[in-house]
Amino acid sequence: MDTVSAVFSKRKLNISKLIPFGFELKDEKYEYRKVLPDSGFVLYVAITADGTLSSEIIDPALDEPYTLHLADEAVGSFVGSVKSQYVETLKEIAEKCYDPDVFKSDQANELIDYVREKYGDELEFLWQKFPDNAVWRCRENQKWYGALLTVTRKKLGIESNEAVEIIDLRLEPGQMGDLLDNVKYFPGWHMNKKHWYTMILDGTVPTREICQRIDDSYTLAWKK
Repeated sequence: MDTVSAVFSKRKLNISKLIPFGFELKDEKYEYRKVLPDSGFVLYVAITADGTLSSEIIDPALDEPYTLHLADEAVGSFVGSVKSQYVETLKEIAEKCYDPDVFKSDQANELIDYVREKYGDELEFLWQKFPDNAVWRCRENQKWYGALLTVTRKKLGIESNEAVEIIDLRLEPGQMGDLLDNVKYFPGWHMNKKHWYTMILDGTVPTREICQRIDDSYTLAWKK
């Protein structure tokens, strides 16, 4: 995987963030210019409306493109410094101008939109070793009220190695016994099973019902 593909993996462009970051719209492309410290080279990044990204480093002394930062075999402190600044700039753009694009199911994305619109919360990806897992938490007290995870059905006690996206939510312990059926509602995966339960995001439970359950979970987290 090349550098650009690696940096922007599992991310989707949010065009509304480009101009606040420093991009300028020119000829139907968003363009960004940055002078790299020490070398004085100029990094140009261009992004089209469909998300296609291109970049180029120019050596102003020669008015020519510099390309050694793209060559794996190129070594030395100078090229290493240029390469490091190039990658760090791309990572900053990825972090500030792109949104996470980890969860693929329609239902997961409907829930992400619901939480964003109702509570203004974004998923937080807290674990570098588990990039497919994320949580929502109350801003008032930092308590988690939901988690989106990717697991195999087998981990939920179903005889299948198919990977699925799931949601974990809070519930009052006294209500847990009446809810869990290991068909639609499962004990909380990787959570305290006294307080959390799991649903598979495959349409088995309607989105409207899950949204209501997110509201209930949020209320519980907010009270604690």
